[in-house]
Amino acid sequence: MAILLADSGATKCEWFLAESKESTKTVFTQGISPYFFNEEKTVALLQQELLPQLPDSAVIDEIHYYGTGMRNPVNVEMVKKSLATVFGKAGTIEVSDDMLAAARALNGHKEGLACNLGTGSFAVYYDGKNIAKQAPGIGYILGDEGSGAYLGKKVLQYYLYNTFDEELRYKFETRYNATPVEILENVYRKPLANRYMATFCLFLSENREHYMIENIIEDGLNDFFFTHLCKFTESWKNPIHFVGGVAFAFHDIIEQLCHAYEFEQGKILKGAMEGLIQYHVQ
Repeated sequence: MAILLADSGATKCEWFLAESKESTKTVFTQGISPYFFNEEKTVALLQQELLPQLPDSAVIDEIHYYGTGMRNPVNVEMVKKSLATVFGKAGTIEVSDDMLAAARALNGHKEGLACNLGTGSFAVYYDGKNIAKQAPGIGYILGDEGSGAYLGKKVLQYYLYNTFDEELRYKFETRYNATPVEILENVYRKPLANRYMATFCLFLSENREHYMIENIIEDGLNDFFFTHLCKFTESWKNPIHFVGGVAFAFHDIIEQLCHAYEFEQGKILKGAMEGLIQYHVQ
């Protein structure tokens, strides 16, 4: 029985094919964003980008697709129809959102807290089968505390407000060669401002020896703990797991905050696929 797993963001989708425990393959395509893709375009992407990377002999029996925008039933139906068109022999096609992907990847069949700290952020309580509680998601303008966009915005504030000292200001200007006018243009006029701001999170990783950088990271991640995790009574009763590039990059700060809040720290994964493979295949 061949199983196909997908973990899709708006820009990139990771696919994992398991024809058996010994025969597996990982491939990548562009992400399927339901806000930019209709059924016709999704089918074309699957046929042109995914199928050529899969073995001709592969007969997919089961598909589990997790992706951005899948909290909307209309988007779920669109992706499910597209997958059914391309993989007509699949007996099972499950389409779920990134929250359930994180919950299953991090907790398996056990209860616990699942947190995503990537370009955006969220926190949910998973009872071992379903997401029982979730923190309100209000987007990157008003929320997404602790995310790449949130931390990147802090970097831009420090630069534009001239809070950085001479050393950091020089490093920023050398690294990005972006004027204040260009920055504001990208944030306020161009699309996907959250992704643009998240790119400046790399500046934090590259300059961790500076106290201002550490302050930005610690304050930004603490905002996530205080605003979201402290709202769950389950946070003091269950392990708290994390997934996402921000969580993985700043795992030492995550560990310090878990200790400070007296939380039981669980796994910290860079991506969800590793845990999804364990959940569905192994």
